[in-house]
Amino acid sequence: MQKAREALTPDALALLQAVAQAGSFASAARELGLVPSAVTYRIRQIEDALDVLLFDRSSRQARLTDAGIELLREGGRLLQEMDAVANRVKRVATGWESQLTIAVDTVISCSTMMELVQTFFGLAPTTRVRLRDESLSGTLEAVTTGGADLAIGIPVEPGNALGVQTAVLGELPFVLCVAPHHPLAAMSDPLSDELLLKHRAIAVADSVKQGTAVTFGLLAGQDVLTVPTMAAKLDAQLRGLGVGFVPEPMARAHVERGTLVVKQVVRSERIPRMSYAWRTTPPPGRGLQWWLRQLESPATRRALLERHAHA
Repeated sequence: MQKAREALTPDALALLQAVAQAGSFASAARELGLVPSAVTYRIRQIEDALDVLLFDRSSRQARLTDAGIELLREGGRLLQEMDAVANRVKRVATGWESQLTIAVDTVISCSTMMELVQTFFGLAPTTRVRLRDESLSGTLEAVTTGGADLAIGIPVEPGNALGVQTAVLGELPFVLCVAPHHPLAAMSDPLSDELLLKHRAIAVADSVKQGTAVTFGLLAGQDVLTVPTMAAKLDAQLRGLGVGFVPEPMARAHVERGTLVVKQVVRSERIPRMSYAWRTTPPPGRGLQWWLRQLESPATRRALLERHAHA
């Protein structure tokens, strides 16, 4: 019989994750290109080595037991630690990170990010780059929890997280927009909160996982359609599905085209100050240093906030 340490390999933990996500041994086998009996046998080996039952097999679904949930939770943490060790070793040897993860708020210009990535690959073709779509508090959480090396477009107060440094990206004005066929388009400005409350709002979901989600511009009791990104919010408002505040640079071309109408409101104008943040422990490698140098450029910061492509 295998010892517990021998059974808990990265491949074994990945197999457990696959079965848990697929919901059955057969589905996991199809995704992994294995026969179901091979998956069942490997899971049984792990259970025998640990002397625990990891999956409840009383139904057609492979449901994790409490022991299985704990193993996956701790196993995921161990896999992250192993990746981090490999990354640090690579960085010591070459100075370049093996992977950089960048959390990007959905208000940031996608085309500008891709141009930066393209330039980066010309200098560091062996460093993998992972871009994460985040929103609101989730953008900051990604870097403070270690899920990202760099976060761009933080719309909330960064605070003072241990091992994280922040800098100002710039101000991003928001405007209230509606489609020209929306009932509010014909209403006289400025619009009161009492009037806005009668109409559905479009809101971007906060991608935060552990903290408290935040919202901006919503009124208590207002009907809300929640979408995952700012681009989806803009699309919903173009269709007349609701009303909401969007970044002025994202709305600008649509306003000029007449497919969106800007409305003035009684409440105070919102111009949030956007930030970016990066991890300082371990010290930034050559890749993260390159990104930080780009962000020191006022032109780059302005492009990230203002240069949005429109269909």
